[in-house]
Amino acid sequence: MASCSICIDAGTTNTRVWLVCGEQIIARAGAMVGVRDTAREGSSERLYATLRDLIAEVSAHCESREPAFVAAAGMITSALGLVEVPHITAPAGIAELAANVSHCEFPAITQLPVLLVPGVRTGPRDADLNNVNAADVMRGEETMCMGLLAAGLAKPPCTVINLGSHWKVINIDADGRIAGSRTSLAGELVHAAQTQTILASAVPQTRPESLEQKWIEAGMREQRSSGLARALFCVRLLEQGGRSTPQERLAFLIGAFIASDLDPLLARKELVEPTIIAGPGAIAEAWRGALGFLAPQVLSQEELELALLAGLRCLTRSQ
Repeated sequence: MASCSICIDAGTTNTRVWLVCGEQIIARAGAMVGVRDTAREGSSERLYATLRDLIAEVSAHCESREPAFVAAAGMITSALGLVEVPHITAPAGIAELAANVSHCEFPAITQLPVLLVPGVRTGPRDADLNNVNAADVMRGEETMCMGLLAAGLAKPPCTVINLGSHWKVINIDADGRIAGSRTSLAGELVHAAQTQTILASAVPQTRPESLEQKWIEAGMREQRSSGLARALFCVRLLEQGGRSTPQERLAFLIGAFIASDLDPLLARKELVEPTIIAGPGAIAEAWRGALGFLAPQVLSQEELELALLAGLRCLTRSQ
């Protein structure tokens, strides 16, 4: 019989938990709690309580087969998570990641052993003003990328653009290893602009279901002409002009952020074909439009879930 395990993806803003037997998902649960709550509150108590509750929720579906362990990836392995697991240095593939999985115990959360997948560091470990532009880190995306390869959803070499709370561009080399990455705070900044600035009245405060390409392109042009800060203020001016909808203004805003991230990538020639886009539907489609010349592939949420679980499975199989 296939062995059972509990899989966890805990990020900056949300946590997801699955009960998995072999490749079959038995149960899933989630909560909008992540390490940002730890940073904001100065305590990991909320994260601990959320993990305990979510594990208990999926464990209720175990029936006759008990899970053997918990496998986890993401910001849960950072100093703001359960315990800090040191990054390993790129290039890193399945062998390097699996060899550095940490075995831990967290009796306040679960009686099962917990296997924590390390993140991957690009460039210098001790970044300073002279080399910070070459440095980057990831936690969680390495597991998704290994899962994409294991599940046949990506073939090396390629570029993966992950559009979560942070927007991250990941280069995978011909040997299937993470060669490097580049991260921005754009995802969090979009949310902050929607909810915590003067633009809150100008745009919807929820994740968009669709974005009009014409307005995305207009935001990209304004950012390229005037810079990001001015382009964002133009959203306020468009609201006062009264000739646009909140959805159109949000597309303009997101277009400005896309151009702000995309143009340095193009200048540095960091996008290797084929390019794969992972993230929420509307924003992923906006990036697909901006990268039309590369004919990027956009992954569905089902494919991303499959990839993450495949990554956890292949990285913890030998533990």
